[in-house]
Amino acid sequence: MKIGRVVGTVVSTQKHKKFEGSKLLLVQPLTLDDRPIGPVLLTVDTVGAGVLERVLIVLEGRAAGEALKRKATPVDAAIVGIVDTIDVQP
Repeated sequence: MKIGRVVGTVVSTQKHKKFEGSKLLLVQPLTLDDRPIGPVLLTVDTVGAGVLERVLIVLEGRAAGEALKRKATPVDAAIVGIVDTIDVQP
């Protein structure tokens, strides 16, 4: 699981049947202090996230597919939560 920020949306007129009704978002993974790390990821939104929100993402195909509650969904990354705050203890 990683933390990221939604940086954009993807509109697709045609997509795999398993994705019908799902929103596709672009997410920039972040460090704990909000610095970008790695490439932007195409994710499937399962929680109703919006642009600029911090989110939790899963990057494993099986976990991402299970987040959609649809078996054998061809997905690599899914948003599974919206982050309200992060509190790191020393």
